[in-house]
Amino acid sequence: MKISKELLKGSTALMVLRVIAEEDMYGYRIIREIAGRSKDTFKLNEGTLYPILHMLEKEGHLTSYDGKSETGRSRRYYHITVQGRLHLAARMEEWKTFSDAVSMVLSPEGV
Repeated sequence: MKISKELLKGSTALMVLRVIAEEDMYGYRIIREIAGRSKDTFKLNEGTLYPILHMLEKEGHLTSYDGKSETGRSRRYYHITVQGRLHLAARMEEWKTFSDAVSMVLSPEGV
C-alpha cells in the first residue's frame, strides 16, 4: 500500500534521525535502512532525503563529514548531535502520544 505524502511528510525527519542515532550513515544507507525496517513501505528517494538532511544539519541536529563506505567509496556521513538526540527524544514522545490518540479514535471500540 502506498502511503500518502501528507502522512509521510510529518514523520520522515523523525525516521531519519532515529536511524542515524544508532550509527553514522551516508544517504543511500539511510534510504536502505528505512526501507528495510519498514518492509519497503517507506522508499525514500534522494530528492526527499537530502533536503531533510540539510535541514536537520542547519538546525544543529546533525553534523556531516567525509568518509569511506564499506566498499571503500567516498561518502558524506551524517552524525546526530547532542541537540539532535534531545530533539529526537521529544519528537518520539510526541509521535507516541499522537499515534496512540489516532489509534483510539480509529478503533471500533474507541479504546
